[in-house]
Amino acid sequence: MFREYVDLLKNNRNYRYLWLGYLVSQIGDWFNLLASAALIAGLTNTGTALSYLFLARFLPQFLFSPFAGVLADRYDRRWVMIVSDVLRGVTVLGFLLVREPSQVWLFYVLTVVQFMLSALFVPARTAVLANIVRPQELVTANALDSLTWSSMLAFGALLGGLATAVFGISTAYVVNFFTFLLSAFFIAQMVLPQSVRVRQRRTWRQTWTEMAGGWHYLRGEPVLLGLTLVKAGGSLVWGAINVLEINYAEQIFPMSLVWGNTAVENSGTLTLTIIYTVSGLGTGLGPIFMRHWLGDSVARLLTGITVGFGLLTVGLLGLGLAPTLLVFTLFTVVRTVGTWVLWVFSAALLQMVVPDQVRGRVFAFEFAILTLTQSISIYWAGFAQDTLGWSVPTVTLSMFALSIVVLGGWLLFYSHIRTRPLLKGDVRAE
Repeated sequence: MFREYVDLLKNNRNYRYLWLGYLVSQIGDWFNLLASAALIAGLTNTGTALSYLFLARFLPQFLFSPFAGVLADRYDRRWVMIVSDVLRGVTVLGFLLVREPSQVWLFYVLTVVQFMLSALFVPARTAVLANIVRPQELVTANALDSLTWSSMLAFGALLGGLATAVFGISTAYVVNFFTFLLSAFFIAQMVLPQSVRVRQRRTWRQTWTEMAGGWHYLRGEPVLLGLTLVKAGGSLVWGAINVLEINYAEQIFPMSLVWGNTAVENSGTLTLTIIYTVSGLGTGLGPIFMRHWLGDSVARLLTGITVGFGLLTVGLLGLGLAPTLLVFTLFTVVRTVGTWVLWVFSAALLQMVVPDQVRGRVFAFEFAILTLTQSISIYWAGFAQDTLGWSVPTVTLSMFALSIVVLGGWLLFYSHIRTRPLLKGDVRAE
């Protein structure tokens, strides 16, 4: 079952280097997140502050994604990724200056800058994937990306959590800096086809007009528009969990660590490390086994998305009612399987059918809407706790109720499109 993933890495040089860059950057990302969560929790003590952390990570991507999509369609996608990595690495070093509560504003500014640059990277990488692998390998490549993300979630979260708890927050940020540089080095080894590198230049006036190109294209393809909203629907539900997992770790299931003669008491970082490590099992193995079970046809991928929404709903119910960390982690696996089946299958479907000349803008549109709904969900998590006084499990159950609505919306859409072509001229493969 895993042989085709090994063969893809072995036989496709460009994808191998793209994957290596993704591998090291994912390790750094988890070092960054755990260090940032620990830093903001140490400088403040409110649910809103944690919500602002994630809003600072996601809202800039929503605002900057339309421009990033144009860059991904008009310039060498390899260089867009390299520049993004180098500038993010420099930005991360700025976090070392944040040491006191009065400097929290600087923390948020640097986070905004970092994720504005991330908005450049994501559409370019998603679009370039279809340039370097064969159409029949797209699901394989996306599933391998998912397995890599989750493996690094488990491994990177473990290392990042231990490094942050034992060696300090600064160490985690320094590691993150070097991972960005190493990612840029690997991506620089890629050689894209000439037809992909050379693109027609546009004036800035034309560029601004084309920023809405993804939306204009999707208006004429309503089925594809619905598919670009799959992740947005899911993130409207799972976005709040990004904040709530930290609250569960810090407030409900904290743990202690003994390192030599030093005890780190009541450490939410360690609990969060366990949660992220377990999440890695669901996000990595879930899409792999789901794909093995269902297959790669368009109809089967649509079925997989349906299953993903169902698992996400069940997982949220279990999280809200979990009496112990063990039960919480079990339902975390269920939730994350659903989350990443949605992510992998919807991405593969879009890469299969969206034309290359608009692919960057379509994925930028998808990413912008995803980050918008995720930001709304994240804000709700902090607002419900700090303003309404809701407990963490109560907020989780509110997301379960919302997930039922989202699942119902998808089922209506799925019943309407399951026998229709995704794109004009598309032939449905069963």
